[in-house]
Amino acid sequence: MDVSAASVAKSAPGRAVAGQPGVSPDPKIIARDVNVYYGEKHALKNVTVDVPEKAVMAFIGPSGCGKSTFLRCINRMNDTVASARVTGLIQIDDQDIYDPSLDVVQLRARVGMVFQKPNPFPKSIYENVAYGPRIHGLARSKAELDEIVESSLKKASLWNEVKDRLGDTGTGLSGGQQQRLCIARAIAVSPEIILMDEPCSALDPIATARVEELIEEIRRNYTIVIVTHSMQQAARVSQRVAFFHLGVLVETGQTEKIFTSPEDKRTQDYITGRFG
Repeated sequence: MDVSAASVAKSAPGRAVAGQPGVSPDPKIIARDVNVYYGEKHALKNVTVDVPEKAVMAFIGPSGCGKSTFLRCINRMNDTVASARVTGLIQIDDQDIYDPSLDVVQLRARVGMVFQKPNPFPKSIYENVAYGPRIHGLARSKAELDEIVESSLKKASLWNEVKDRLGDTGTGLSGGQQQRLCIARAIAVSPEIILMDEPCSALDPIATARVEELIEEIRRNYTIVIVTHSMQQAARVSQRVAFFHLGVLVETGQTEKIFTSPEDKRTQDYITGRFG
């Protein structure tokens, strides 16, 4: 990542800076003056924000506003896009995640991702969860691997539904179960952060409620960042909200404050449905 000295000096990591929205003390993730370009398109503009540890932060805003683009910066998924260029600074626990010496595979073990559409591997339920721990060498024996699989499925509130059919294919589960399986798969490698990109948009209301309950249960152990088009969902599951519009981070703050007394008229117009 390109980082200018002026950018870093302007906002020292971890330090609250007067007049800069989104900066908070003791964050898990620090972003300073982050810009993203896809070829000539300037998709994300000078984003500065902190994400608190062991809490849920929701990114909201209309389609194409940059919230998913920024989410993908946190585990360097934009690296897979040939035309993408990212500038600025992103740190996790004071470590620059765009440092050339950083192992991206290890970064993605620390930063799990759950996508919009459930995407279990075409393998058994057991193998979906065991895959990550196996390739990262997290289990020294079959018994340890079994324990990780069971623990991860329990944390994802799925164990009781699948414990007698772990050999069945993961793609044979219902949509909501598949999404919880994907969450179990992310949890299995002991991440510190879980990114969720519209995790309920393909689910029915009952399955959505189960995933939201799960988010509430696991947030005590993980830092969670969720992109959602549903302001009701953001209000239900998050403690902090960041509102994006046209590639700009307009406003961020405590969830209740953003929804009841936003400071920016654009935020007010969005949450009251004047545009979307």
